[in-house]
Parts: sequence; C-alpha cells; structure tokens
Amino acid sequence: MGAETHYLNAMEALDEGDRERAKAEAKKATSIDAEHYEAWSIYIEACLPPAGVQPTMAEAAQALSAVKRVVAGDPSRMDMWMRGGRLLADELGMLHDALHWWQRCREHAPDEVMPVVEMASILADMGEYAQAQQRLQSILNDNMDVGITQYRKITGLLQLVQTAATQQEQDIFKPYEKHHDGWVAIRHKMRKPPLSESVIFLVTAVPLLLILVVLLGRYSAPTWSAICLNTLVIMIVILVCMRNAKRWFQLLNRPAFNLLRAMNFEAATGYTVMEEDIRTSVLYMYIMQRKPKAWQERTLKIIDKGTPLPKNWRMRLPDFSSHLVEGEKELYTFGEQLDAYEEE
Repeated sequence: MGAETHYLNAMEALDEGDRERAKAEAKKATSIDAEHYEAWSIYIEACLPPAGVQPTMAEAAQALSAVKRVVAGDPSRMDMWMRGGRLLADELGMLHDALHWWQRCREHAPDEVMPVVEMASILADMGEYAQAQQRLQSILNDNMDVGITQYRKITGLLQLVQTAATQQEQDIFKPYEKHHDGWVAIRHKMRKPPLSESVIFLVTAVPLLLILVVLLGRYSAPTWSAICLNTLVIMIVILVCMRNAKRWFQLLNRPAFNLLRAMNFEAATGYTVMEEDIRTSVLYMYIMQRKPKAWQERTLKIIDKGTPLPKNWRMRLPDFSSHLVEGEKELYTFGEQLDAYEEE
C-alpha cells in the first residue's frame, strides 16, 4: 500500500477513536513518504490522548519529535509551531527551549504576533520583566497587526511587566541565586497552601457588608431612592473589595509564586536548586499536584538525577533580533533530555 492509503487508514482509525492503529498507520505513511505532513499531523494527534486528558512525558516527547519534523519541512505551519510551543512550555516545562522555539518561529514568520506574545509571557514567568517589556514594545514599534483577544493578553502582560519593572532588581526573585531573600520567604510560608482570591475576598468583604447592611437599614429611609442608593453603595464596596482581593492575593502569595518560579526553573534547566525540606513541604506538593502529568514526570526525573546548578551557569536566551537577519534558517537543536522518548 502507498503512503496515501496508510494516511486514509490513519484518519479512519483516529475518527473511530483507535489511536494506536492511527499512530501505526500514520507512521507507515511517513516511512514511505517523509514529506507527507498531513500524515505527520495525524501521527501527532494519535500520540496525544483525547481532549481533557493530560499526556504523559513519553506521549508529549513523541508528539514534539513529530512536530519538529513538520516545521523543519514546512515552516509555514503555524498550527504546528503553536502545538510545539505548548508542548514545550505548558506540558514539559522546558521554558528556555520554548523561547528558542518561538524565536525560530519568528524567523520564519516575522509578521506574526503570536511568537512575540508567547515569548513575552514566558519571560514574565521567568522574572525577566525587562526582556518581556522589550518584546511587547516591539509589537507596537513594528506596528504589527493584533487581534482583539491578543490585544487583551498583550495589555494584561504589559501592565504586569510595567508594574514588576518598578521593583528593585534585588527584589525580583531569581532561583539561581542561592542566598536570595525569596528563599527565606518561601521557608516561612511553605507549611501552608496559598490563600485563594475568593477566600481573601470573603474574609475582607463579608464583615464590611454586614456592617454596611446594618447601618443602612438603621439610618436610611424606606423609600425607593434610598433602596437604590443603598444598592449602589453595596456594589461599590463589593467592587473595591474584589480589587483589593486581587492585589492582596499577589502580595500574600508571593512566596508561593517564588516557589513556582523555582520549580519552573528546575524543569527548564534540568538542574536542582531547592533544598529537600522545601521539596517535601505542603506548599511544594500543592503546586506540584496542579502541574501537568508530563511536567511532573520530567521534574521527578530531574530530582532523581539530582544534578546541582553549575557555578558558571548562564541563562541561554535566544537572539531576539535573529528574525531581522536574512538567510537560511536552521531549526534550533534541543537538548537530550527527551531523546529517549522520541521516536526516530
């Protein structure tokens, strides 16, 4: 049978929910015709579980390997760039590799806003607020076309990085700095899970609303105008409390966000930077349980390996201006952390 026949069989199997047969048929199609990118797309879908089910590390790695083959042969496939970026950053936690991935995407599609937004989001998560702000500012400087949804995300990110940029450099938590004050804050809060925004809102709003209702009921006249005024006052109090709850959520849970950044750092670099007491704390377990399955599996392998951060370690950021250089582009070569799981 030819590649097209195997491809059609793979499509049929995938529609029937038989992902193993779809994967096998798609693999046969790509073995016959390595440039059958639609078959590669079916293979990627078959490697990953159905919607709503988190992939394992092996499944994510196999899908990522196929995605890299597709974008290497057809760099115009923005859907594959998006799929690869999501697998790298969200599922596997390889944030540094995801940055290089999106910069390579921008080299092939310099007018696309999505790679810039994704890089800015990753940089903000890493605490590189100045770099994130530069990426977002480049969207405005280059007068790039932005959709409504993207505009909202860009605006939110820009507000975040501008607020964070006002902090002193030493106040921004850097997991690779062993004696940073952020580690002290983590140790103080690591025995409890973080406070949710709804709890903070209830704790602050309910007492105020009870007092307000009692006072308004006692001193206001039973007229329609008074009822409308009372309702307006209550709504204003609720809105103010909601706004304060968001602000206090960030302040009170800063140690949790610092620990999350440290966990992401370990997943991104493959090196360990945390002490054992932090790793076995309630806060660490709380965050770990809410991470994707592939991320958890990969992090556990990093912990088991236990390679400490080298003293001469430097963050390997991509060349953010490489999309301005003309010439042949080569796909970024990733590390060997997933090679054992990627099918050749």
